[in-house]
Amino acid sequence: MLTIDGSVLEGGGQIVRTAVALSAITKTPVTINTIRAGRERPGLRAQHIAAIRSVAKICHARCEGLGTGSTRIVFIPGDPVREDIHIDIGTAGSIPLVIQAWLPVALRVGGSVTITGGTEVENSPTIDYVQHLHLNFLEQHGAALKMTIINRGYYPEGGGQVRLEVQKPVELLPLNPATPEVPGPELFSCSSHLPSHVAERQAESARTHLGDIGDTVQIHHDIRPGPGKGSSVTILCGWKGSSAIGRRGLPAEKVGEVAARRLRDELNKQGSIDVHLADQLLIYLAQYGGFYTATECSAHARSVCSVLALFGHQVTVERHKGAVFFT
Repeated sequence: MLTIDGSVLEGGGQIVRTAVALSAITKTPVTINTIRAGRERPGLRAQHIAAIRSVAKICHARCEGLGTGSTRIVFIPGDPVREDIHIDIGTAGSIPLVIQAWLPVALRVGGSVTITGGTEVENSPTIDYVQHLHLNFLEQHGAALKMTIINRGYYPEGGGQVRLEVQKPVELLPLNPATPEVPGPELFSCSSHLPSHVAERQAESARTHLGDIGDTVQIHHDIRPGPGKGSSVTILCGWKGSSAIGRRGLPAEKVGEVAARRLRDELNKQGSIDVHLADQLLIYLAQYGGFYTATECSAHARSVCSVLALFGHQVTVERHKGAVFFT
């Protein structure tokens, strides 16, 4: 039984998601203690429980401690098998963060997951970022994936629904951001239960604040009914991306501006992928090898590296000429 301190370094849900995924892949039972101990609301929240259950369902794991506020879990995996599962977070919790736990295991056996919750959530990748950047990167390294955004869900109602299928088990190619076809620039402006001009104003503001990049950006609008009101902007250029979430009282123009400024900040730094994609790809780097460079090494990335080391995966992180090299 491997014992993991869930409060080290960044001390958030990323430790739990990474640990249960690696537990299933390596068939190593784990106990995770002091989960999110330093957070305002310590312990598991709904989206963390959903992430653990998504992995447990495809490896038929025995679990202890899966309750809201729990600061300790025991996860004893069986053999991962192909399953088509459904997970309802029960809140507007992040669908993309559930995918982060499920996908590394599902790549080895195939199967699908349909998740109900939030598609665009603060402090989480948007579902457009996941589909068009994260999953695209994995597809260009051999993954066979199909995502369908059935409904968009925004805080506080949630109710978004996404289906992701791993069409066949694969062994990914070693990671190398210079090898795949580089995407973008693309802009995704989305809204639910709001006038169509909201998404249009977001997009135009983002395009303007992108400067020269905005002259060539391909704009996609997704305006649809849904369980609740909300909006988002996601912008991708190469293997870097950014996003901003709308909220009551925040003008649509400001949402677009924030997303554009975040992307420009990333593009002005050295590194082939953005700071957030860097921590999301670490579990694949550890399993399949390769390398990439990023703009920064975040607290999330350092936390993931610490969990990987407990499972025998040593990732080297070095800064060179303004970029951070992960190998």
